[in-house]
Amino acid sequence: MEQDTQKPNKLNRFKSLLDRSITTREVIFLLAVVFCLSPLISPPIALLMGLVIAQFIGHPYLHLNHKATHILLQVSVVGLGFGMNVTSAMKAGKEGILFTIVSIIGTLVIGYLMGKFLKIDKKSSYLISAGTAICGGSAIAAVSPVIKAEEKQISVALGTVFILNSIALFIFPIIGHALNLSQTQFGLWSAIAIHDTSSVVGAASKYGTQALEVATTVKLARALWIIPIAFLSTFLFKNKGSKVKIPYFIGLFVLAMIVNTYIPFVQNFSHYLTGIAKAGLTLTLFLIGCGLNRKLLMSVGFRPLIQGVVLWGIISAAALWAVTSFAS
Repeated sequence: MEQDTQKPNKLNRFKSLLDRSITTREVIFLLAVVFCLSPLISPPIALLMGLVIAQFIGHPYLHLNHKATHILLQVSVVGLGFGMNVTSAMKAGKEGILFTIVSIIGTLVIGYLMGKFLKIDKKSSYLISAGTAICGGSAIAAVSPVIKAEEKQISVALGTVFILNSIALFIFPIIGHALNLSQTQFGLWSAIAIHDTSSVVGAASKYGTQALEVATTVKLARALWIIPIAFLSTFLFKNKGSKVKIPYFIGLFVLAMIVNTYIPFVQNFSHYLTGIAKAGLTLTLFLIGCGLNRKLLMSVGFRPLIQGVVLWGIISAAALWAVTSFAS
């Protein structure tokens, strides 16, 4: 009897789904998604499209946006691993490790001092510093539950990081070409100085294939610092019972590289997999742009934005000097 009542309910839900009329906002959004998955749209243009939709049309599925970008970014990054070689990736990782350690420690220290000087609440300041030091939104998402940050503090940090990410995606390739940076130099610079993995990959893919390989490898090695920084945060904020999220997708990225390097059969299909991954990252940037609505932008505030801009300026300038002085 119970099964008989369940069947009509499921049928009614399906019928109501068919009867539902699609809005103009949804049509525009879905068409933009299709364009982003085509080779016609570059990562910066996808981000710009997302920003336009966020400001003037509105994201029809905003409640799903954070989870969608999180999953899509991780899957796409793993897909990029099928286009990389273990030997060259290890070489890039070795070149970037010293820059990574110095820049992370320096950013966290300067961020702490700036937060004190600008009188920003401790948790917001720490989240902005961690996002700038490691890997943007991923670091903020990992650290915020550990320090028991409030929703407002998380929004302020994410808003600051995503605004600067958007700017970096457009201006970094221009600066790189103007200074005649090599593929390796640009890959290292973007991995150190751009917050989020999606924007790092977007900027590096526009600069060149080698830049993309270096940038992705160094950035993901940098992302592993989420784990020690999250553990450190439990002591700084005296929340010893908090759980630390480990970015397991980085292990899958390494596995994809190994498979591509040592299994010749996979190499026949690797360009298809990396093509899908790049389309996925372009779509990720579009969704990030769609999430930067007026409400999020207004929530940032003047002083946290100053901290984010100054921190970003310092790390960008220092990293640029380092890679032009010591990397070839």
